[in-house]
Amino acid sequence: MGYLSPPPSPAPVVVYKDVGGLVTDYEAQTEQYRRENREVRLHECRSACTLALSLPNVCVYPDAKIKFHQAYNAITKEVDLGVSSKLFASYPSAVQARLGYLTREYRILSGTELIALGMRNCNGDNPVLIANRKPKAEPAMAIANARPNANPNPWGDIAHKVQTAVASALSSGAGETPRGSVRVAVADRQRLSETSRLSTDATARFEGSPSVAREISDGVDVPLPPRRPPSTAFTTMDAQLPPRLQLIKGAQPILATSRFVRTVATR
Repeated sequence: MGYLSPPPSPAPVVVYKDVGGLVTDYEAQTEQYRRENREVRLHECRSACTLALSLPNVCVYPDAKIKFHQAYNAITKEVDLGVSSKLFASYPSAVQARLGYLTREYRILSGTELIALGMRNCNGDNPVLIANRKPKAEPAMAIANARPNANPNPWGDIAHKVQTAVASALSSGAGETPRGSVRVAVADRQRLSETSRLSTDATARFEGSPSVAREISDGVDVPLPPRRPPSTAFTTMDAQLPPRLQLIKGAQPILATSRFVRTVATR
């Protein structure tokens, strides 16, 4: 932020780097800050920007660099002794005594030196306010939700029914025969997911009773899909392949038969 581009009042003017310019512009801006009693904080300030040292509410940072030199004509580049005298007279007496006089070359005073001469430290008497970080609140104890899942996994429900059926069949006496066969209706032919597997205990008991396993495997009813209703939109002529798809004379079919046989892997 430059000296001539302040934030909206009454925020302080923080000058990070200002290389100076026309003395008349800086004089007008300095008088405005004086009327508003604006606080001006200096980091790096050169040339005409040093007029800020004349303000009653100015401060410097310890690492600040304030650079002084004589004023000169912007066109002829000749030193203007009258303007230079006005600049020098605006500085505090302790700064004047330290500088002695202005030269054409820069004379630099650090923020630490200016603070030792009586300038206010921006980090001391009126430091920059930093928002205080509130201590992080302890997280509230999580309470388990006792409500059942509104959309339970259907495969999990089927697995639960299978477990119940197996447990009921195995709960009968060792010499008794289970009443009827255990049948499980499965609505889909897809393989049950991992969540629908039997528990380890039920599986061990299941493998120990081959008669029950045989009854369960024989009693599984898998409904077939409904037959498609007859349609009058297609005729037997539509089922014939077009000439471009018919088998070339003398060629052999890839498959020996068009009937697919499902094989089941056995242990």
